[in-house]
Amino acid sequence: MDQPEQQTDDQPRGGDGRWVRTVEVTRRDAAAAEMRSRRPVAATYKEIAETLGYADKGEAWRGVQRAMRDIVREPAERLIQVEAAEIDALYVEALEILERNHITVSNGRIITMRDPDTGKDVPLPDDGPKLAALQTALKLRESYRRLFGLDAATKTEVSGGLTYEIVGVDMEALK
Repeated sequence: MDQPEQQTDDQPRGGDGRWVRTVEVTRRDAAAAEMRSRRPVAATYKEIAETLGYADKGEAWRGVQRAMRDIVREPAERLIQVEAAEIDALYVEALEILERNHITVSNGRIITMRDPDTGKDVPLPDDGPKLAALQTALKLRESYRRLFGLDAATKTEVSGGLTYEIVGVDMEALK
């Protein structure tokens, strides 16, 4: 994230110690983008800097860039929320399938088994739908984690040594 220009000690900082964009800076960036987008004659970055109080035209340009990122971020965040709601709804459906009792059916007939306790024929349970629902639920949770970037990057450590051997050279002759 770009830092606001002309930082002072009274500007807020985030938990990581970095400068945080204030509402005023965000509004000024939006005004800069508005000035830059006017047609048929767009304001120059120098004019934007002078009008809105940026330190120079480079800071005005950075303000416009921040405003453009903000414009893209809002619809993207809405899309993420919609996707998350859809994943949540599918997850609830998978959980409902997990809670149901499923029976084995073959050629339109219920397959039964003899209950060892009662000696009566009872429908044979079918675990296939539950297993499929479990796999689906796991995939949905994985999609959810990816959507929100919850999985931490993995570090790979490579260790070992490297040995060189010079073959066919008389070391004494090199001295």
